[in-house]
Amino acid sequence: MKQLLKRKDSRWLGIWLAGILLVGIWDVLFLNRPALLQVTAGFFNTFCVALLVVVFTLLLAWGFALALHFLDAGRNRTPYMLLTFALNLIRSIPQIVGILFGYVGVSALVEAGFIRSPVLIFSLLALSISLFVFIEFVDLLRERIAHFQKLDFYNAMRVCGISEGRVINFDILWKNSRIHILNKLISVFGAAIFLQCSVDFIISVGLSTDVNSVTLPATMGSLLAKIDSKQDILAIGYTLTHPAYAGNLFFEHLMGLTVAFLVVFTLMSVYHIANGYAERHRL
Repeated sequence: MKQLLKRKDSRWLGIWLAGILLVGIWDVLFLNRPALLQVTAGFFNTFCVALLVVVFTLLLAWGFALALHFLDAGRNRTPYMLLTFALNLIRSIPQIVGILFGYVGVSALVEAGFIRSPVLIFSLLALSISLFVFIEFVDLLRERIAHFQKLDFYNAMRVCGISEGRVINFDILWKNSRIHILNKLISVFGAAIFLQCSVDFIISVGLSTDVNSVTLPATMGSLLAKIDSKQDILAIGYTLTHPAYAGNLFFEHLMGLTVAFLVVFTLMSVYHIANGYAERHRL
Protein backbone atom coordinates (compact mmCIF):
# COMPACT_ATOMS: atom_id res chain seq x y z
CA MET A 1 0.00 0.00 0.00
CA LYS A 2 2.85 2.41 0.83
CA GLN A 3 4.48 1.75 -2.54
CA LEU A 4 1.14 2.34 -4.26
CA LEU A 5 0.68 5.70 -2.51
CA LYS A 6 4.19 6.76 -3.53
CA ARG A 7 3.19 6.56 -7.17
CA LYS A 8 2.12 9.94 -8.44
CA ASP A 9 -0.61 8.55 -10.68
CA SER A 10 -2.13 6.39 -7.92
CA ARG A 11 -1.88 9.23 -5.42
CA TRP A 12 -3.72 11.64 -7.72
CA LEU A 13 -6.36 9.04 -8.51
CA GLY A 14 -7.00 8.74 -4.77
CA ILE A 15 -7.09 12.53 -4.39
CA TRP A 16 -9.62 12.78 -7.24
CA LEU A 17 -11.87 10.10 -5.76
CA ALA A 18 -11.70 11.68 -2.31
CA GLY A 19 -12.47 15.13 -3.73
CA ILE A 20 -15.47 13.82 -5.70
CA LEU A 21 -16.75 12.01 -2.59
CA LEU A 22 -16.44 15.10 -0.37
CA VAL A 23 -18.16 17.33 -2.93
CA GLY A 24 -20.91 14.75 -3.35
CA ILE A 25 -21.56 14.57 0.40
CA TRP A 26 -21.60 18.37 0.69
CA ASP A 27 -24.05 18.68 -2.21
CA VAL A 28 -26.37 16.05 -0.76
CA LEU A 29 -26.47 18.02 2.49
CA PHE A 30 -26.82 21.57 1.19
CA LEU A 31 -27.76 21.60 -2.53
CA ASN A 32 -31.46 21.62 -3.38
CA ARG A 33 -32.77 18.41 -4.93
CA PRO A 34 -33.53 19.68 -8.50
CA ALA A 35 -30.05 21.20 -8.80
CA LEU A 36 -28.49 18.07 -7.29
CA LEU A 37 -30.21 15.88 -9.88
CA GLN A 38 -28.99 18.16 -12.69
CA VAL A 39 -25.39 18.10 -11.44
CA THR A 40 -25.47 14.31 -10.98
CA ALA A 41 -26.91 13.78 -14.48
CA GLY A 42 -24.42 16.21 -16.03
CA PHE A 43 -21.48 14.54 -14.30
CA PHE A 44 -22.65 11.04 -15.29
CA ASN A 45 -23.38 12.04 -18.91
CA THR A 46 -20.03 13.77 -19.33
CA PHE A 47 -18.11 10.74 -18.10
CA CYS A 48 -20.17 8.33 -20.20
CA VAL A 49 -19.39 10.29 -23.37
CA ALA A 50 -15.70 10.59 -22.39
CA LEU A 51 -15.42 6.82 -21.84
CA LEU A 52 -17.11 6.17 -25.20
CA VAL A 53 -14.62 8.56 -26.80
CA VAL A 54 -11.77 6.46 -25.38
CA VAL A 55 -13.30 3.26 -26.79
CA PHE A 56 -14.05 4.72 -30.23
CA THR A 57 -10.64 6.38 -30.44
CA LEU A 58 -8.89 3.10 -29.67
CA LEU A 59 -10.93 1.18 -32.26
CA LEU A 60 -10.56 3.82 -34.97
CA ALA A 61 -6.84 4.28 -34.39
CA TRP A 62 -6.17 0.54 -34.35
CA GLY A 63 -8.15 -0.04 -37.53
CA PHE A 64 -6.62 2.85 -39.47
CA ALA A 65 -3.08 2.09 -38.26
CA LEU A 66 -3.34 -1.49 -39.51
CA ALA A 67 -4.93 -0.37 -42.77
CA LEU A 68 -2.16 2.16 -43.41
CA HIS A 69 0.52 -0.41 -42.56
CA PHE A 70 -0.73 -3.10 -44.92
CA LEU A 71 -1.67 -0.67 -47.69
CA ASP A 72 1.78 0.92 -47.47
CA ALA A 73 3.35 -2.50 -48.01
CA GLY A 74 1.15 -3.29 -51.02
CA ARG A 75 2.03 -2.83 -54.64
CA ASN A 76 -0.85 -0.49 -55.44
CA ARG A 77 -0.16 2.79 -53.66
CA THR A 78 -3.42 4.47 -54.62
CA PRO A 79 -5.52 3.26 -51.64
CA TYR A 80 -2.72 4.23 -49.26
CA MET A 81 -2.48 7.72 -50.74
CA LEU A 82 -6.26 8.21 -50.64
CA LEU A 83 -6.48 7.10 -47.02
CA THR A 84 -3.53 9.31 -46.06
CA PHE A 85 -5.17 12.26 -47.83
CA ALA A 86 -8.43 11.67 -45.93
CA LEU A 87 -6.61 11.58 -42.59
CA ASN A 88 -4.63 14.72 -43.41
CA LEU A 89 -7.87 16.44 -44.40
CA ILE A 90 -9.36 15.65 -41.00
CA ARG A 91 -6.09 16.71 -39.35
CA SER A 92 -6.31 20.13 -41.04
CA ILE A 93 -9.69 20.89 -39.44
CA PRO A 94 -9.44 22.50 -35.98
CA GLN A 95 -10.74 20.06 -33.40
CA ILE A 96 -13.16 22.43 -31.74
CA VAL A 97 -14.68 23.43 -35.10
CA GLY A 98 -15.10 19.87 -36.35
CA ILE A 99 -16.62 18.68 -33.07
CA LEU A 100 -18.94 21.69 -33.00
CA PHE A 101 -20.35 20.80 -36.43
CA GLY A 102 -20.72 17.19 -35.29
CA TYR A 103 -22.68 18.26 -32.22
CA VAL A 104 -24.89 20.54 -34.30
CA GLY A 105 -25.61 17.64 -36.67
CA VAL A 106 -26.55 15.30 -33.80
CA SER A 107 -28.65 18.07 -32.24
CA ALA A 108 -30.53 18.54 -35.51
CA LEU A 109 -31.22 14.80 -35.80
CA VAL A 110 -32.54 14.65 -32.23
CA GLU A 111 -34.71 17.74 -32.69
CA ALA A 112 -36.14 16.26 -35.91
CA GLY A 113 -37.07 13.08 -34.06
CA PHE A 114 -34.73 10.71 -35.91
CA ILE A 115 -32.79 9.88 -32.73
CA ARG A 116 -34.41 9.29 -29.35
CA SER A 117 -32.28 6.74 -27.52
CA PRO A 118 -29.83 8.30 -25.01
CA VAL A 119 -27.34 5.52 -25.75
CA LEU A 120 -27.36 6.38 -29.46
CA ILE A 121 -27.09 10.10 -28.71
CA PHE A 122 -24.09 9.55 -26.45
CA SER A 123 -22.49 7.25 -29.02
CA LEU A 124 -22.87 9.78 -31.84
CA LEU A 125 -21.52 12.61 -29.67
CA ALA A 126 -18.55 10.46 -28.67
CA LEU A 127 -17.95 9.52 -32.30
CA SER A 128 -17.97 13.21 -33.27
CA ILE A 129 -15.17 13.83 -30.78
CA SER A 130 -13.25 10.66 -31.65
CA LEU A 131 -13.08 11.55 -35.34
CA PHE A 132 -10.95 14.58 -34.51
CA VAL A 133 -8.88 12.98 -31.75
CA PHE A 134 -7.93 9.53 -33.00
CA ILE A 135 -5.37 10.67 -35.62
CA GLU A 136 -2.76 11.38 -32.94
CA PHE A 137 -3.35 7.85 -31.70
CA VAL A 138 -2.80 6.52 -35.24
CA ASP A 139 0.56 8.32 -35.31
CA LEU A 140 1.55 6.68 -32.02
CA LEU A 141 0.66 3.18 -33.19
CA ARG A 142 2.45 3.62 -36.49
CA GLU A 143 5.56 4.91 -34.70
CA ARG A 144 5.57 1.85 -32.44
CA ILE A 145 5.15 -0.50 -35.39
CA ALA A 146 7.89 1.25 -37.40
CA HIS A 147 10.25 1.14 -34.40
CA PHE A 148 9.92 -2.60 -33.84
CA GLN A 149 10.07 -3.37 -37.55
CA LYS A 150 13.70 -2.24 -37.47
CA LEU A 151 14.59 -4.79 -34.79
CA ASP A 152 15.84 -8.31 -35.49
CA PHE A 153 12.99 -10.08 -33.71
CA TYR A 154 10.46 -8.84 -36.29
CA ASN A 155 12.22 -10.46 -39.24
CA ALA A 156 13.00 -13.53 -37.16
CA MET A 157 9.37 -14.12 -36.32
CA ARG A 158 8.33 -13.55 -39.92
CA VAL A 159 10.92 -16.10 -41.08
CA CYS A 160 9.51 -18.60 -38.58
CA GLY A 161 6.17 -18.36 -40.36
CA ILE A 162 4.29 -16.23 -37.85
CA SER A 163 1.73 -14.04 -39.58
CA GLU A 164 2.46 -10.34 -39.80
CA GLY A 165 -0.91 -9.53 -38.27
CA ARG A 166 -0.11 -11.54 -35.13
CA VAL A 167 3.35 -10.01 -34.82
CA ILE A 168 1.92 -6.47 -35.03
CA ASN A 169 -1.16 -6.95 -32.87
CA PHE A 170 0.22 -9.24 -30.18
CA ASP A 171 4.00 -8.90 -30.04
CA ILE A 172 4.31 -5.20 -30.90
CA LEU A 173 1.10 -3.45 -29.83
CA TRP A 174 0.08 -5.67 -26.91
CA LYS A 175 3.28 -7.01 -25.38
CA ASN A 176 5.59 -4.06 -26.06
CA SER A 177 3.31 -1.03 -26.46
CA ARG A 178 0.32 -1.41 -24.14
CA ILE A 179 1.90 0.93 -21.57
CA HIS A 180 2.25 3.65 -24.19
CA ILE A 181 -1.28 2.97 -25.42
CA LEU A 182 -2.78 3.17 -21.92
CA ASN A 183 -0.94 6.42 -21.21
CA LYS A 184 -2.32 7.87 -24.44
CA LEU A 185 -5.83 6.71 -23.54
CA ILE A 186 -5.62 8.58 -20.23
CA SER A 187 -4.74 11.74 -22.13
CA VAL A 188 -7.57 11.10 -24.59
CA PHE A 189 -10.00 10.82 -21.67
CA GLY A 190 -8.94 14.23 -20.35
CA ALA A 191 -9.07 15.77 -23.83
CA ALA A 192 -12.56 14.33 -24.34
CA ILE A 193 -13.85 15.98 -21.16
CA PHE A 194 -12.26 19.32 -22.07
CA LEU A 195 -13.53 19.32 -25.67
CA GLN A 196 -16.97 18.11 -24.65
CA CYS A 197 -17.40 20.80 -22.00
CA SER A 198 -16.10 23.48 -24.37
CA VAL A 199 -18.45 22.54 -27.22
CA ASP A 200 -21.42 22.08 -24.89
CA PHE A 201 -20.78 25.51 -23.40
CA ILE A 202 -20.55 27.10 -26.87
CA ILE A 203 -23.78 25.46 -28.01
CA SER A 204 -25.60 26.32 -24.80
CA VAL A 205 -24.55 29.97 -25.02
CA GLY A 206 -25.25 30.23 -28.74
CA LEU A 207 -28.67 28.57 -28.58
CA SER A 208 -31.62 29.20 -26.32
CA THR A 209 -31.96 27.12 -23.16
CA ASP A 210 -35.16 25.50 -24.41
CA VAL A 211 -33.58 24.28 -27.63
CA ASN A 212 -30.54 22.89 -25.83
CA SER A 213 -32.57 21.03 -23.22
CA VAL A 214 -34.65 19.38 -25.94
CA THR A 215 -31.80 18.35 -28.21
CA LEU A 216 -28.83 17.26 -26.10
CA PRO A 217 -28.64 15.69 -22.62
CA ALA A 218 -27.27 17.81 -19.80
CA THR A 219 -23.50 17.78 -19.34
CA MET A 220 -21.11 19.75 -17.16
CA GLY A 221 -20.47 22.12 -20.07
CA SER A 222 -24.15 22.87 -20.62
CA LEU A 223 -24.71 23.28 -16.86
CA LEU A 224 -21.95 25.89 -16.76
CA ALA A 225 -23.84 27.89 -19.39
CA LYS A 226 -27.06 28.07 -17.33
CA ILE A 227 -27.89 31.45 -15.91
CA ASP A 228 -27.84 30.09 -12.35
CA SER A 229 -24.32 28.75 -12.78
CA LYS A 230 -23.14 32.00 -14.35
CA GLN A 231 -24.45 33.96 -11.38
CA ASP A 232 -22.81 31.51 -8.99
CA ILE A 233 -19.45 31.88 -10.73
CA LEU A 234 -19.77 35.68 -10.83
CA ALA A 235 -20.29 35.54 -7.08
CA ILE A 236 -16.68 34.34 -6.78
CA GLY A 237 -15.51 37.61 -8.33
CA TYR A 238 -17.79 39.55 -6.00
CA THR A 239 -16.15 37.76 -3.06
CA LEU A 240 -12.73 39.11 -4.06
CA THR A 241 -13.89 42.65 -3.27
CA HIS A 242 -16.21 41.62 -0.43
CA PRO A 243 -14.41 38.86 1.53
CA ALA A 244 -17.18 38.68 4.11
CA TYR A 245 -19.45 37.19 1.45
CA ALA A 246 -17.21 34.10 1.03
CA GLY A 247 -19.25 31.97 3.42
CA ASN A 248 -22.32 32.28 1.20
CA LEU A 249 -20.57 30.70 -1.78
CA PHE A 250 -20.79 27.19 -0.34
CA PHE A 251 -24.51 27.44 0.42
CA GLU A 252 -26.24 29.97 -1.87
CA HIS A 253 -24.08 29.47 -4.99
CA LEU A 254 -23.35 25.78 -4.67
CA MET A 255 -24.51 24.56 -8.09
CA GLY A 256 -22.21 26.71 -10.24
CA LEU A 257 -19.36 26.28 -7.79
CA THR A 258 -19.77 22.49 -7.85
CA VAL A 259 -19.84 22.23 -11.66
CA ALA A 260 -16.84 24.53 -12.11
CA PHE A 261 -14.91 22.62 -9.45
CA LEU A 262 -15.72 19.24 -10.98
CA VAL A 263 -14.51 20.34 -14.42
CA VAL A 264 -11.29 21.99 -13.26
CA PHE A 265 -10.44 19.41 -10.60
CA THR A 266 -11.06 16.48 -12.96
CA LEU A 267 -8.92 17.95 -15.74
CA MET A 268 -6.11 18.73 -13.30
CA SER A 269 -6.28 15.22 -11.83
CA VAL A 270 -6.22 13.53 -15.25
CA TYR A 271 -3.19 15.65 -16.18
CA HIS A 272 -1.27 14.58 -13.08
CA ILE A 273 -2.36 10.95 -13.44
CA ALA A 274 -1.09 10.84 -17.03
CA ASN A 275 2.20 12.52 -16.08
CA GLY A 276 2.66 10.24 -13.08
CA TYR A 277 1.99 7.16 -15.18
CA ALA A 278 4.52 8.34 -17.78
CA GLU A 279 7.14 9.02 -15.09
CA ARG A 280 6.59 5.66 -13.41
CA HIS A 281 7.09 3.77 -16.66
CA ARG A 282 9.76 6.19 -17.95
CA LEU A 283 7.91 6.93 -21.17
